[in-house]
Order: sequence, then structure tokens, then C-alpha cells
Amino acid sequence: MSADRVIELLQKAYGDEIETVMNYQTNAIVLDGVRAEEIKGSLEQDIQEELTHARQLGNRLKQLGARPPSSAAFTARQDSLQPPADSTDVLAVIRGVLDAESDAIETYRSLVDAAREAGDPVTEDLAVTILADEEAHRTEFRGFEKEYQS
Repeated sequence: MSADRVIELLQKAYGDEIETVMNYQTNAIVLDGVRAEEIKGSLEQDIQEELTHARQLGNRLKQLGARPPSSAAFTARQDSLQPPADSTDVLAVIRGVLDAESDAIETYRSLVDAAREAGDPVTEDLAVTILADEEAHRTEFRGFEKEYQS
């Protein structure tokens, strides 16, 4: 696997993190109801973590002689994380977060493999660290999903 694949995955991950920030922020604003408060609080906390991930990915791209994508290169893909029509549909947001986290986990696992194959231990380490954060967040939201299904 080449360094080009590593850069491609870093750029994808960067865009995904920025899109996640936008969607978490929007959902934290639009969700209504007493039951939504814990989810809103979690989303608001995670916004800073996702921004940090994007910054780390962007810096790594720069170190590799590439650049993070800007808005002209952006393609939104998180359909399930769009705010629900019913602003009290907390379960829809939880499931959207789970979809986004699963996609991120898949991307970071691919990045770990690509970086390893390209002989890039710095990118591999970064991807492993962010992967652990994304898995922890998915676990948290799986717990929320169980609570809302009972």
C-alpha cells in the first residue's frame, strides 16, 4: 500500500470529523425534551474531541506534504445523523451517532492498516489513538440506545 492511500484516508477522516462536528452541534441545538438533555450534553462534549481529531489529522497531512480538504472538496455523507423532523426523536439521533461512529471506526482501522503497510508509524499511532476514542464514544451511545429501547 502506498503513501497515497494513507493521504487519501487521512483526508477522508478529516472531512468526516468536520461533518460530525457540524451534525453534533446541530443536533445538540435542535433536540428538545427532558430526555434529550443527557444526549445533548454528550454531543456538546464530543464536539471538542472531534475538532481535536480533525486538527491532528490536518497537521499530519501537512507533515506528509499534503493538505486537509476545504469546503470545496467536501461531500456530506452522514445522512442518518441529520436532525430528525421530530425534535424529540432522541433515538433517531442516537442511531445516527452510532452510524457515524461505526463509519469512523472502519476508516481508522483502514488507516491503521494502510499506515502500517506504508511504513508510517506516526500515522499508524495517530490512527490507533483516535480509533480508541471513537470506539469509546460508540460504546457510550450503545448504552444510550439500550436505555431508550427499554
